[in-house]
Amino acid sequence: MKRILTATAIALFLSVGGVAQAQETLSSPGAGYKIVPVAEGLDHPWSLTFMPDGSMFIIELTGQIRILREGVVSPDPVAGVPEVYFESQGGLFDVLLDPDFAENGTVYLSYAHGTPDENGTRVARAHFDGAALSEIGVIFDAQPTKDTPVHYGGRMVFLPDDTLLVTVGDGFDYREEAQKLDADLGKIIRINRDGSVPEDNPFVGREDVRPEIWSYGHRNMQGILYDEASGRVYEHEHGARGGDEINIIEPGKNYGWPVITWGVDYSGARISPYTEYEGMEQPVLYWTPSIAPCGFTLYRGTVFPQWDGDLFVGALAAQHVRRVDMEDGKPVGQEELFGELGKRIRDVRTGPDGYLYLVTDGEDGSVLRVEPGE
Repeated sequence: MKRILTATAIALFLSVGGVAQAQETLSSPGAGYKIVPVAEGLDHPWSLTFMPDGSMFIIELTGQIRILREGVVSPDPVAGVPEVYFESQGGLFDVLLDPDFAENGTVYLSYAHGTPDENGTRVARAHFDGAALSEIGVIFDAQPTKDTPVHYGGRMVFLPDDTLLVTVGDGFDYREEAQKLDADLGKIIRINRDGSVPEDNPFVGREDVRPEIWSYGHRNMQGILYDEASGRVYEHEHGARGGDEINIIEPGKNYGWPVITWGVDYSGARISPYTEYEGMEQPVLYWTPSIAPCGFTLYRGTVFPQWDGDLFVGALAAQHVRRVDMEDGKPVGQEELFGELGKRIRDVRTGPDGYLYLVTDGEDGSVLRVEPGE
């Protein structure tokens, strides 16, 4: 539901390296939460990563990683970040900590790489020493390359067996590739930490199939998570004009794009006559019209006990966060939250402190923390 935004406290504006620190606390009367700015003045922030020492990586699409320590954003970005292809939707996407990060300092970066004529989604791993990246090695390059600066996917998550899932978008003009098993476009891929392919991947041993493929028939996936409580992998993806989806991902399954869809093309033309087809999975939830989902978390915590077990989806076009009440893997209700901000929400995360964290999109983006209200 929409709520009126009121400022309840105004604090001092601090600016370091062009990035503004926390300024004002915003609350919505009767909403049960307040929104506390953490950092502002960010250049196209795309995602967040929490570190064991309580600090935070803030990843900017432009190719910079900033560190928030003790409430202060570093004046200089992390050194050693590999060159990214920053164009349209391309850039630096996610930074993920190795399961043994506390011992080895290894991080994984997903980003767009290449040129206007040949570009794609890349994953590299590197060593982080607290200030800079080094020992960078590429462990995955999506094939084939493409000549469109859009639909990269780029979200990552580790499974309990320490294998890595990476979402790879369909490249927009290459949507038919999503159904082809000799291409990474429109797929979720699963690799080991060194980039090798796990022997139990669903298509290992088949000829003319890329063995890293874990699931296929996807469009542009900008949210993926693993729920430890249920063992489910949840993913969401953009439709075209409508047809945004949340899916429960299982290895080897076909999620239908572009053969089945609940949306139409941006021109209004029909993409497919089918909304279901034999051998293709149905979403657990879809949105028409589109909300443009980006960022994803499943809340587990005691700070907001009423939200425990619910999915939270950032919405770029709808400019809110969509809470999806889940019961046994099925949606039973939805709520629009934080629409009073009037901002495109690029990412949403659950912090180790139990608060929700939001990333707002754009040239003057911000990181916000959602806390219980008065």
